[in-house]
Parts: sequence; structure tokens; C-alpha cells
Amino acid sequence: MAASLLLDYPGSDFIQRAQSVASESEGFPQPIARSLSAFCRWVKKVGLRSVEETYVATFDERRRCALELSYYAVGDTRQRGQALLAFRELYKGAGFEQCSGELPDYLPAILELCAKSDDPAVVNILPSHRSALEVLRTALFQLDSPWTDVLTALCHALPAIDEETKNRYQQLIRQGPPTELVGITDLPFPVLAEVRS
Repeated sequence: MAASLLLDYPGSDFIQRAQSVASESEGFPQPIARSLSAFCRWVKKVGLRSVEETYVATFDERRRCALELSYYAVGDTRQRGQALLAFRELYKGAGFEQCSGELPDYLPAILELCAKSDDPAVVNILPSHRSALEVLRTALFQLDSPWTDVLTALCHALPAIDEETKNRYQQLIRQGPPTELVGITDLPFPVLAEVRS
């Protein structure tokens, strides 16, 4: 939930959100607490207006820092619709409804769902999109973005990365998301039915 609060658009309550996370993170495991604290110190130092401007320049104006998880696996291809449907099914299967106007694969919304649900499909969604998270984290690191700390904290909370995922995200970093996948029907990550099996 901490990562969800810090990755969502920084509205008027963002300073309070960061203060709450800073306070709560003191009880987190050290690597996670250290990363979240560093980000929250930056928020306090620069103020809301600078945070908002940096957020827009980072996430709204750079495609390689997209907060939509399925973008990294399927890009803006015809498979994107199938991927978004899988996320809608994820919410429905867990008994939740997405209320924001964002796409269903919007990372802060998925993180909030993960914080509120113990449904097995929800528990597995972030590990199944680990390569996307690592690509995003790498892009933020290359920009020297303060949000690198938030993604680092999130990745510390997930299981250790395996060799296959490492190879996949390194390939995505080199080649970028697909531009079109004509004739390919399988998504490169589990959909709801596969996760539940």
C-alpha cells in the first residue's frame, strides 16, 4: 500500500501521504524502510509543486516510464485489449471494482488491490509482472528519478528474481516493448485462468 500511495498522482494530500508512509515504514524490513524513507525525505525537501512537475515529466511524458504493467509485455499492440481484460477479470475475481478512471493495469491500483486482497490470483500478479517492474525501475534509475527508491522498495518486497525473468527484462530493456505481435495468441504473463489453476 505504501508503494501505491507514493506512485499515484501527487494530489493535494501527497505530502500527508508521504509523511504517513515515512512513519509506517520504520517498522518495515531495513532495505524497504531505507528506500521509502529516502523518497519521503525528497518529497519533504522539494515540496508539492516540484513533486507534481517531476511526476508529470517522469510518468506522463516518457513512455518508457509507463505505470501500466501490460505495456511492457505487449506494447500498444492488438494484444493490449486481451491483457487489460485479464486485469479486469482479476479485480472481479477478487471481489473488487476499480473506481478510478485509470486503465485496470495501472500500477498504483494493482498495488492497492494487492494490499487489500489475499486472493491467490492477486498474490501472484506482481511476481508474474516482475520483468515489467524491473524495466520500469531501470528506466527510473537511468533518469536519476526519486521514484527509483519506491520501485526498489517494491522489488525488495517480492520474491527473489529468477534467471528466466532476468533474461526477459534485460531483453525488454534492449529491445523495448513489442510493436506488433501478429498471429501470436498467448500473453507473455499468466492470465486469471492460468493463475488459478
